[in-house]
Amino acid sequence: MGVDIVTVSRDTKFVHLAWQQDEKELANVKYSMASDVKGDQARLFGVYDDGIGLALRGTFLINPEGRLMNAEVNFLNVGRNIDELMRKFKANLYVAKKPNEVCPSKWKDEGDKTLVNPGAKMVGKVHEALKG
Repeated sequence: MGVDIVTVSRDTKFVHLAWQQDEKELANVKYSMASDVKGDQARLFGVYDDGIGLALRGTFLINPEGRLMNAEVNFLNVGRNIDELMRKFKANLYVAKKPNEVCPSKWKDEGDKTLVNPGAKMVGKVHEALKG
């Protein structure tokens, strides 16, 4: 898809290696895993919780120009859903090519119904627009 994926955590590179070697859910991971032991990146993205000394689970989609396109922050005990992340990623790619369209929450892939030229006239009529 022409993207770079990097996970960042406060774990050391040795902990990342142990996770990748021992955790079967990570057996096929092919993306880079970066270490933010001091929490500098977590602070930069606003996910560091000084009260507990940990970083919350943040997911950020950043375009090639460095613009933040999507952000999601979960507390420590809530996992992320790769299917929903991929939906958001594809939606951001889609609207970058078609800026006069909006991908609704149930949009999954190119060809799915979008909202074209949304504005004040569509307020209260989204359901009808998606059905029509």
